[in-house]
Amino acid sequence: MHNVLLLTDKLITGGAEMYFCKLENHLKAANMTFYSAAAPGEMYNEIHHKTNFISLSLKNHLTNLKTLSRQVIQKDIRIIHANSLRMLLYSIVVRKITKRDMKLVYTKHNVTVLEKRVPLLFKTVVNRYVHQVIAVSNFEKGNLLRLGVRNELIQTIYNGVDIKQFSFQPLQAQKTFNVGILARLSKEKNHVLFLNIANELRDMEQVVFHIAGDGPEREFVEKEIKNLQLHHKINVLGQVSNPYEFICSMDLLLLTSFREVFPMVILEAMATGTPIVSVDVGGIKEAIVDYETGILIRHHSEREFAEKIKLLHDNEDLRRGLIGAARKKVEERFTLSTMIHSTLEAYRC
Repeated sequence: MHNVLLLTDKLITGGAEMYFCKLENHLKAANMTFYSAAAPGEMYNEIHHKTNFISLSLKNHLTNLKTLSRQVIQKDIRIIHANSLRMLLYSIVVRKITKRDMKLVYTKHNVTVLEKRVPLLFKTVVNRYVHQVIAVSNFEKGNLLRLGVRNELIQTIYNGVDIKQFSFQPLQAQKTFNVGILARLSKEKNHVLFLNIANELRDMEQVVFHIAGDGPEREFVEKEIKNLQLHHKINVLGQVSNPYEFICSMDLLLLTSFREVFPMVILEAMATGTPIVSVDVGGIKEAIVDYETGILIRHHSEREFAEKIKLLHDNEDLRRGLIGAARKKVEERFTLSTMIHSTLEAYRC
């Protein structure tokens, strides 16, 4: 029996948190019992096995370490799977406190402060204490190798989409051509570019833009829409309860981020049949092949985005070709079942 504890910081809306919830919801094995722990957040409702959930404090690290140490002993935890660097550091301390022989697995989702400021320390911590590093893209695996993390520790396991939940929807004629973005309203998602793209196409009355998501930049985004006089052109929807419905209602989805590792929304759009135009950052090209499963933009250029939107607006055959190939690629490489199976294998290694 190998009892597993999944850790993440807090259950706010975000890619790493969605990944955590997918593992919590779907991991199942005859010889394993799964527990999870995180601080509160709006995604708590996504936790399925609440009797196995351990609530952590938002700020009190000492309390969290005591709680986790006690639970590790009581529940005979043999594997801890950390979904952030902070949770990895927690895991290392807990292992020392409890003096238990535990396997530490670390999924690296984002660029950490430690690797930017003290890369040597980051490399040393991972190489010394982590048994398995899961990279969510080969792009991120390359970053880890450049930092000096040992190759034998790293395994790429892509984010997976539930292809039953995100079922394919064929193209349907609509009165307007709806262009959307689904992302947390934070600076790295670069909503300013999205607004500038809408401004470039302000005279195309049939093209309407939609922003789904919430976050610290919402007030700024709404002020910019007012400054650009684009109220007639852009709808700010806030947090959407059903991402699938939003993606399906769009004729086109954009990704404008300054940085990404491997965003889940790309796979969800590919699965549902919504074409994607994305800036070429991070590991996105591992899913989007230019003019095959989507369209890539090399630079953060509103003019280039606007040109591609016009192209797809005018060329239905191109859109149909992109969405068919995208769905096929998701079915072959990026399913939730593949992600879950590969994660279980990582625990067993």
